[in-house]
Amino acid sequence: MLTVKYHLETEEAKKPTRADNLSSGHDLYAAEEVLLMPNQSKLISTGVRIQMLSSGDKLYEAQVRPRSGLALKHGITVLNTPGTIDQGYTGPVGVILYNTSLQPYTVNVGDRIAQLVYVKVEVPTWLEVDYQEFSATERGGGGFGSSGK
Repeated sequence: MLTVKYHLETEEAKKPTRADNLSSGHDLYAAEEVLLMPNQSKLISTGVRIQMLSSGDKLYEAQVRPRSGLALKHGITVLNTPGTIDQGYTGPVGVILYNTSLQPYTVNVGDRIAQLVYVKVEVPTWLEVDYQEFSATERGGGGFGSSGK
């Protein structure tokens, strides 16, 4: 089970919320007003700190993802999507927004700017072997475009 503690750093900050019980993402809100010019990216503050607490040896990450409405209507997306918030990070949550459009876009305080989706992370055990010990696959070492699709 995952529990998320949160702290609002400013009066403008809002707790991340889900649109309804079937939404997987929690909306993140801007805690500052920012003008994004065409082809410009900026770090937008949410004014929120989070701490993810999980039971047992389960490990989680919070992925910062774009909002589809902002992308479709205004050409605004999250630059490093999905952005990863590691379970050990407890600093302020920021969102790198990028304006792909030809028009300036104003992010207002309280605007929904991205969403957080929590994902369980599997940590592998690494085993060094000779390449000959790899199992044969159809693709093998074929690189980009080698699958013909």
